[in-house]
Amino acid sequence: MELALAGRTALVTGASKGIGLAITRALADEGARVVAGSLTGSAELDELAAHADVRFVSVDLTTPDGPARLVEAATEDGAGLDVLVNNVGAVRPRLGGFLEVTDEDWDWTLTINFLAAVRTMRAAIPHLAGRPGANIVTISSVNAFLPDPGVIDYSAAKGALTNLCKSLSKELGPGIRVNTVSPGPVRTDLWLGDAGVAATVAHGDVSPEDVVRRQEAAAPSGRFTRPEEIADLVTFLCSSRAANITGSDLVIDGGLVTTL
Repeated sequence: MELALAGRTALVTGASKGIGLAITRALADEGARVVAGSLTGSAELDELAAHADVRFVSVDLTTPDGPARLVEAATEDGAGLDVLVNNVGAVRPRLGGFLEVTDEDWDWTLTINFLAAVRTMRAAIPHLAGRPGANIVTISSVNAFLPDPGVIDYSAAKGALTNLCKSLSKELGPGIRVNTVSPGPVRTDLWLGDAGVAATVAHGDVSPEDVVRRQEAAAPSGRFTRPEEIADLVTFLCSSRAANITGSDLVIDGGLVTTL
């Protein structure tokens, strides 16, 4: 399928690993020029940049001016901006319940999962305006509408993020399309890392591998989503093939969410 992304300029946040790296690779494979923003780089991103039109920009998106500096770096050559993918995000699973979540915890979670996207979009929208086919895709989560006490602050932040993007789709249309993608569990460090959900939830005789197997069994597909599958969906949404899709939230969770 021809996606007509060749020559387009895309900015991806949280691009050094996991979902962000997969999205960066998929857009580059379609011929897009990709600016990859992340706090730190990675060997995988360096390898991709050596063989594709990908430029890494180191930036701390949790600082108030970080998102604007990233957008400035992405547009400084005058090529403009056609696509923004808000991917940066993180979670700190907890077992102690709501009363364990401090103000500092809330500040951290809301900044990385909500305010980073707010600030990046605020800086990027003037550059997207007037560009044919301009669009924003934001990685949210099924936790936006499937709240979980173990990630209560993350769930609240993602709910706010999805709500914001829906509102923006109404304000910015028809010039700029705005959509969200809500993954369920994905095979990334968020779930599988040393401090990820599986390792945090594991206890006693229940290993992180057991936690993963049980979570996989909860979905009709019987497995986690792969980052590349999310990247394929995002790339489609960024393309002219999705020209009349805006204000939508596309769920990719292997059937985990059972409600309509």
